[in-house]
Amino acid sequence: MDLLSIKDPSFLKSLSNEELVELSADIRRFLVEKTSVTGGHIGPNLGVVELTIALHKEFDSPKDKIIWDVGHQSYVHKILTGRAKDFDTLKKYKGLCGFPKMVESEHDVWETGHSSTSLSAAMGMAAARDIKQEQSYILPVIGDGALTGGMALEALNHIGDEKKDMIVILNDNEMSIAPNVGALHSVLGRLRTDGKYNRAKDELEWLLKKIPAVGGKLAATAERLKDSLKYALVSGMFFEELGFTYLGPVDGHNYEDLFENFRYAKKIKGPVLLHVITKKGKGYTPAETDTTGNWHGTGPYKIETGDFVKSHSNGPAWSSLVSETVRRLARQDERIVAITPAMPVGSKLEGFASEFPERFYDVGIAEQHAATFAAGLATQKMKPFLAIYSTFLQRAYDQVVHDICRQNLNVFIGIDRAGLVGSDGETHQGVFDIAFLRHVPNIVLMMPKDENEGQHMVNTAIQYDDGPIAMRFPRGNGSGVPMDKELKQIPIGSWEVLKEGSDAVILTFGTTIPLAMKAATQLEKEGYSVKVVNARFIKPMDENMLNALLGSKVPILTIEEAVLQGGFGSAVMEHAQEQGFYGAIIDRMGIPDYFIEHGSVDELLEEIHLTAEAAVKKIKRMTPKKQKRA
Repeated sequence: MDLLSIKDPSFLKSLSNEELVELSADIRRFLVEKTSVTGGHIGPNLGVVELTIALHKEFDSPKDKIIWDVGHQSYVHKILTGRAKDFDTLKKYKGLCGFPKMVESEHDVWETGHSSTSLSAAMGMAAARDIKQEQSYILPVIGDGALTGGMALEALNHIGDEKKDMIVILNDNEMSIAPNVGALHSVLGRLRTDGKYNRAKDELEWLLKKIPAVGGKLAATAERLKDSLKYALVSGMFFEELGFTYLGPVDGHNYEDLFENFRYAKKIKGPVLLHVITKKGKGYTPAETDTTGNWHGTGPYKIETGDFVKSHSNGPAWSSLVSETVRRLARQDERIVAITPAMPVGSKLEGFASEFPERFYDVGIAEQHAATFAAGLATQKMKPFLAIYSTFLQRAYDQVVHDICRQNLNVFIGIDRAGLVGSDGETHQGVFDIAFLRHVPNIVLMMPKDENEGQHMVNTAIQYDDGPIAMRFPRGNGSGVPMDKELKQIPIGSWEVLKEGSDAVILTFGTTIPLAMKAATQLEKEGYSVKVVNARFIKPMDENMLNALLGSKVPILTIEEAVLQGGFGSAVMEHAQEQGFYGAIIDRMGIPDYFIEHGSVDELLEEIHLTAEAAVKKIKRMTPKKQKRA
């Protein structure tokens, strides 16, 4: 079938199951071909081809609301809603978003990048439908890994209590990004193997209807018999106890099974949970046989072999540098424990987990629990390292404030993917952590200029005993600088002068240091002498150096790959005001007050004018006219 000609899902209504099987194969070939060039979340999408087609055939989107909990599982949905023609631009600047996006299509009724949100959104949509007395099906599609998120469990409880009409599709592929963990996953495992329940329940109900009614005693006995059958055949009927009618398990790659159960679910009043078993990566052997999570989301790859096309880089991956330094230190310090909320592969903690399995914890998609779990460890004089992406740390904000910082506990937070992350777009840009952390008492916040300073900062964090400490580091790889063999400690709150100058000063840190150095070099050619300072400690700042700079009355430009509101530049301005430097000339560069969409990091920096050229212009405006030096 010509997928590029699809405009909306209505064409599915007339297709036979045999034709749907052919369409499934066409879509899988298309996805493998396109993502081999662009990269993308290929594994999750190959697993939901039949499920997505069946949903769009049986229901009427957008009247019926299909809500993707895991937004990166929406590629098939995008193809069926007329966006196949845009797949060459997937995750590229101004191109097709890798997640549902309302401005792209009326069929994208909910935007998501973080998991475990679909059920709460579905409850809101169901409540609005009922208030407005409308008729529609609400269809959240949530993965088994996402059910470890506390928000999903809160929503299940509310939906079951309110008895809202809703069909929850539990897409159970036994793997989220990494192999799923936890007791809830074990419940699902038992459910997968106990498919006898629904058939036996139906047969029992048919038999009971044949028995003449002889009063309440027999009726009560019949109900107890049904309940005992439930517990005999299915160990731990978790969902039915929450008020859902449980259907399944259903083969998520079998159209007859899917349609039969969809039609059955439509007839049931109240919330239904349809348990669908799928195979992540189905139809493409390298993705289908993946047990590590490497095929969850990829860069470009070779279709024939499944080999990833690796970009050239001089230095180690930042995630690997940090986790391996923690691992190195753990060999000498048995108090060190590593924690991840379902990202052992992304955070490069496989080595730590292999060497120290008793000191490694993957708590599942449960960022709030991860933070407070780390706090609990710290109360017992352990040294917890919480490896977490900046975008996911947002979900644990209250726990960082209330449980870690308020109690001044020695937790080391490794803030991965800090700054712009590029192709994953606005839901994943790690640009808010400075603003939401620096105003919290007790915490130390720092960011290294390169991987050598990074390893020393990790050591500094592990040796620090005076409270919580966090280190930001970017996505991608280091620059390939020489690495010291011996680890050192960096004095807390100390800055470093990288280049001397007398006309102006740039205060910056981390990924924007090369930008600042380039600007200073260009300005020097035009007669301006600009000092560049590695302001590696965002909190506490180096107040002695900052006071000296403010006292010299030189213009100060702050640069940060983070939001300006409440950021590092704001801290410098606040300090100047508090110390009485009322005439100080201070300007700031950083992320403006809007969500940054997807594209390469360089393209995004150009869009928001976070460049060396923009820094040169600002310094010139701030500094008296200079004659070019001979």
